[in-house]
Amino acid sequence: MKIICVGRNYAAHASEMGSDVPEVPMLFMKPPSALLVNNKPLYYPDFTKNLHYEGEIVLKMAKNGRHIDINHAHNYYSEIAFGFDFTARDLQAQCKQSGTPWEIAKGFDNSAGLSPFVSLESLKDSNEIKFRTVLNGHTVQAGDTKDLIFSFDHIISYASRFFKIQIGDLIYTGTPSGVGPLKIGDLLEGYIEEQKLIECEIR
Repeated sequence: MKIICVGRNYAAHASEMGSDVPEVPMLFMKPPSALLVNNKPLYYPDFTKNLHYEGEIVLKMAKNGRHIDINHAHNYYSEIAFGFDFTARDLQAQCKQSGTPWEIAKGFDNSAGLSPFVSLESLKDSNEIKFRTVLNGHTVQAGDTKDLIFSFDHIISYASRFFKIQIGDLIYTGTPSGVGPLKIGDLLEGYIEEQKLIECEIR
């Protein structure tokens, strides 16, 4: 099982990070040990002083494939979840400055919060999926997948050029604007439409 993630996939988030909008999907990976499930708490890592949340929609791959045609990519998934891409922002800044990979900032243990999955058929409109991140009772991110720079199908097609897509692989599709820091004692919640799917206490 692979965890494929997409960076800067909402223009407003790219802007808040002071980054250009990418011309192709910006992919990075997390190892399976990054998964944090069943509403387990996240223990604030001792290697960062600037831990951020990034809430996003996650796809679960239902078929195997390579070099997937974008017009057929919709056949490779039927369920989505809410995910948190936890980021050690200070380490990420150091990696960017030195030109080194981001793994220590993005792929550390428990850095990929994941809710249970829901069927696309259960949603009002699978082309305009609304989701939000709530921090201590206040909405801090409000996203809509119609604002994706690269659609779900585009991401799958592009990623499959480099990595064989396999059943059970997860794709974190990018976060909207409103990312921010966390502190011990915070409570994060993730919603798709009006359904609360995940909560995570920071300890």
